[in-house]
Formats: sequence, C-alpha cells, structure tokens
Amino acid sequence: MDTDSLRLFVLAADKLNISAAGRELGMVPAVASARLAKLEKTMGADLLHRSTRKVSVSLEGSEFLPFAREIIAQEDAARVALGQKSLEIRGTIRFTAPSTFAQRYVAPFLPEFAERHPKIDLDLRLSDTQYDLIDGSFDLAIRNAALEDTSLKGRKLARDGRILCASPDYLRRFGAPALPEDLTHHHLIAFKDRQARPLIGPEGQAGLFDPQNARCQMTMDDGMAQKAATLAGAGISINSLWNVFEEISDGRLVEVLPGYRLDAETALWLVYPKTNVLSPKVRVFLDFLLEKISACEVFTRP
Repeated sequence: MDTDSLRLFVLAADKLNISAAGRELGMVPAVASARLAKLEKTMGADLLHRSTRKVSVSLEGSEFLPFAREIIAQEDAARVALGQKSLEIRGTIRFTAPSTFAQRYVAPFLPEFAERHPKIDLDLRLSDTQYDLIDGSFDLAIRNAALEDTSLKGRKLARDGRILCASPDYLRRFGAPALPEDLTHHHLIAFKDRQARPLIGPEGQAGLFDPQNARCQMTMDDGMAQKAATLAGAGISINSLWNVFEEISDGRLVEVLPGYRLDAETALWLVYPKTNVLSPKVRVFLDFLLEKISACEVFTRP
C-alpha cells in the first residue's frame, strides 16, 4: 500500500481540505485528488465525501482512519530506528486538554514547540468538555482522571492535589470552618455537579464537601471562572493546587480546613489511543509537555 497516499488521506481528513493536504506534501491539487481517488479504488470504498463547498470523512473513512494513522506511525518509527533521524518530523497533531490547565501550562509553551518543530501543526481543542479520543481522531489528550477506557494508554504527567479555599473577605464575613461538618453553614461553589466529595483529615478522619447539604448557589464548569468567583468572595470551593498556588502564596486566597485533603488519588495524565508505537510527531510533543510541565514550580514542590 502506498504510504504517501495514506499520509495524504490522513492530512485531508484532519484538515477537511484536499488541496491544503496536498500542498503540505508538495502535491498540486490535481495530483492530490488523483492520488486519493486511486487509494479509494484500491480500498474499494469512498473514504472522503466531496462537494463544491466542503470535504467530510465518510463512515468507511472514519473506520479506516485509525489504521492509516497506525501504518504511518509504524513507518516513521522504523525510519527513526534505522537511523534516519535527519528526517524532519512533520504532520498535524490533534490535541485536547482542560481549558484552565491549558491556559496556564500548555499555551505559554507552544511558541517554543513551534520553533523547535516548524513542520508540525497543532489542532487544539482546549475545553473542559471531555472529547472522545477515538471518535474525534485525537492523537493526545490531558486528563485529570485515571484511565477506564481499555482502548487508551496513559502516562502520568504531574500530581493534581486539590485544596479547599476562600477569599480573606469571605472568611471575615462568615468565619472559617474548623471541621468538615461546619461546611453545612457556608456558601459552597460546586464544580460541574453537586456531587459530595470525600475529605480525609490528618489522622484519617472522614468528612464531606457536600454542596447539596450547604448553601450552594453556584455550579460551574470552568476552573478559571470558579477561581474568579472564589476570589470575589462568593464562597468556598475545591481547586487544583496548580490553579491557585500563586493566590494562596500572596494571600489573595486562604486554604480552608488545611489539615484535610480530598480523599482521592488525583493526577494529570497524558492519554493517547492504544497503538503499537507512537508516531514521532506525537512522541516529540508528549516529551515536550513532560519536560516543560514537570519543571513548573508548583509541580516540583515536595
């Protein structure tokens, strides 16, 4: 099977533009169209739907796409293994990460990655919406929960410690809770849902952060908005330490119930579809994120 045609198909599926995919591979539009038509004839299926206004991936194309990516990844890895390291890594990486984390710890480093790898394009979905990696044809994602999907693999990126915090103004007005049960008399800010979160004390005492049994007027699905509301004095919220450590350090936020922590193993993971080998483009981006994020101050603290 012609791997150049497979590369063209994958690029066209990512960009939804055959001409743009062809140009990236040094093909004029007519040649790119002819190569794709030949591939479809070989496969016995229409992989892309074309109209005068747009290109879309067919059902057969969606089913074939993961296999095409795998073949390309295997070829690229084989070339690297054979010492062809002078080959410039290229291609498009589809990447998704939680919005708040990405704003703070991914986006600032992207110019450096682009400078290191000028032939790699990044197609980013930075949102607290959790996309399906397989259906969305994503190469890599950051998730803040352990893997449950057996079609995925993961590598631990960093710790994700969670703390309760409030603004000094809120605590002046309502006082600071001494025990978890005191939270029932406070304004709590819930994230995404009103599910109770178990807490554990320094000697193993159990407690709850339970918005359903407290005054909870706000439920949010965005970490930056939750932090902003907490800073403004709206109530007590649970936050990732990486999101609030600067505000805790300079006193704009105060840790609440400092002897207690969220009773859950929380960490940030780099997650990718299960495959025999990572493509060079995904490997360099994964290694870059590990390098940059692990060096951030909040993740180097004991």
